[in-house]
Amino acid sequence: MDNNLRLALVGNPNSGKSSLFNALTGSRQKVGNYPGVTVERRAGSFTTADGRMVDVVDLPGTYSLTPHSPDEAITRDVLIGRSTLERPLDAIVCVIDATSLRLHIRFILELKTLGIPILVALNMMDLANRNAIEIDQARLAQELGVPVIPTVAVRRAGITDLINAFSTDAWASLWQAFPGSQSAQGDLSTTRQLQSEARRIATAATLHEGFEHALTRRLDAAVLHPIAGPFLLLLVLFVMFQAVFSLAEAPMEWIDGGIVTLQQLALATLPDGLLRSLIVDGVLAGVGSVVIFLPQILILFAFILALEASGYMARAAFLMDRIMTMVGLNGRAFIPLLSSFACAIPGIMAARTISNPRDRLTTIMVAPLMTCAARLPVYTLIIAAFIPNDTVMGGVGLQGLVMFGLYLVGIVSALVVAAVLKRTLTKGAPPRLLLELPKYQIPRLRDLLIGLFERGRLFVRRAGTIILMSMIVLWGLASFPGPPPDADQPDIYYSAAGSVGRALAVVFSPIGFNWEISVALVPGMAAREVAVGALGAVYSLSGSEDAVASSLATVLQRSWSLPTALAFLAWYIFAPQCLSTLAVARRETNSWGWTLFMFGYLFALAYAAAGATFWTATAFL
Repeated sequence: MDNNLRLALVGNPNSGKSSLFNALTGSRQKVGNYPGVTVERRAGSFTTADGRMVDVVDLPGTYSLTPHSPDEAITRDVLIGRSTLERPLDAIVCVIDATSLRLHIRFILELKTLGIPILVALNMMDLANRNAIEIDQARLAQELGVPVIPTVAVRRAGITDLINAFSTDAWASLWQAFPGSQSAQGDLSTTRQLQSEARRIATAATLHEGFEHALTRRLDAAVLHPIAGPFLLLLVLFVMFQAVFSLAEAPMEWIDGGIVTLQQLALATLPDGLLRSLIVDGVLAGVGSVVIFLPQILILFAFILALEASGYMARAAFLMDRIMTMVGLNGRAFIPLLSSFACAIPGIMAARTISNPRDRLTTIMVAPLMTCAARLPVYTLIIAAFIPNDTVMGGVGLQGLVMFGLYLVGIVSALVVAAVLKRTLTKGAPPRLLLELPKYQIPRLRDLLIGLFERGRLFVRRAGTIILMSMIVLWGLASFPGPPPDADQPDIYYSAAGSVGRALAVVFSPIGFNWEISVALVPGMAAREVAVGALGAVYSLSGSEDAVASSLATVLQRSWSLPTALAFLAWYIFAPQCLSTLAVARRETNSWGWTLFMFGYLFALAYAAAGATFWTATAFL
């Protein structure tokens, strides 16, 4: 076994490396984990035509020899001979995607500095031919100074040629023909030099780049432009938030009308008592006031899914790298922060891809500042109630403009907090960003519909579980104990919820919050959108049947001042996270201290922002 040729299979993620490993080794595979880490170790073997045994280890995918995660560190250690788990390598097979030469060639140039014989498997040739991409394989081999064998791993095309390349005679002749396969080319000591050389080689070896790649290159000239690119990104976000209001208006009115009809039906058919109060004031007023925002959430996710599928989101991360670097992070942190627009939980979990512990911790701490979908019902309710549906600046909707501003404030706040943390508690220099930019493509309608269905289903399920239970509990607290005989206030004022609200009002009244708002903030800890349902239940229990028939936005217009409404919006830009997010933060940081720090600084920012907004608005309005 020790005399067998030792071979490592390496390549960028999604290059078809695993398919090639399966085609080479077949059933001769052993799968396990590297000791001490949850990184899969796959090893196997194959036999050449002349009976030579070759052992193969399939290393985790990586873009460079600079690791950004534990699995990439495993690859680096095996290749440079630092790992005690693998024998020294006799050769490297680098699998590259024929449809994306430039990025993959950069990694080959890095591998050549190791002094180990390299053979390139030019994989996915079928996709290259389908996209009309023509590659001069002889020129590519000449420029790289390494042998190149075309393959289509999923169809086993080229596998025999690859196996025979390691027979005794072919092995010797290959390395005589390509003596440069074991030495670096020129001075490529920096990332910029590597990228420049990779671009030159890819251009020299590509006879025809294909329509899709040519279109991608032309579009990127504008999309990634240092001035036009960021402006286009802001424009895309602005259009998205305008659409959230304009396109959702009609379906929201339909849902609101349906909820009011159900409430009126319950009032007309059920006898006066606890059951009718539970259904009308608890379930329908609470859950209904959240479900009404389903159209806006679906529109928001439709934009996000379409931008991801089109390939634009990776460009957004690249554009944000310049800004992220200014605050001590890099563009890699943008992906978890982008995920936090949907929910902070997947955003925090996505920070696992960041190898630097300080950068990962910083990203986790600021992820809650990105405006998650759960805030959308809160924003929409207050904007619809207090911001007129006017147009400004040549037809731009004022409500959509305010929504865009709230999201923008959250993004800017996250960057400011990250900059403070990176200069104090998590001080350290950010690593360079290396990111694969996929080609542009038209999103598939079927995939978009499936994605929207899943997110809509999750939202409705959340409304039917967490929000429903919270509303039932809140209704119970708001209904008992009953009012005294000489009561001159609404019944809820004398209930347990009213007592809690009046006690909390001592804390929140300086920032313009009344006791009803204070009551709603407590169940809002279960989930952000629960606060809307809680307000619906509280004001339903506080009013008459005429108030129940009115929309919550109308009730708030009569009950709140404009400074209070603006302060409530400011509070929810920074509002402390829901309990689920705090639990995930505790698990990912493995620290109660950092979890409490997250809750504490968010509460302090929310309180300060709401107070400053309330008193400033009071002074000028």
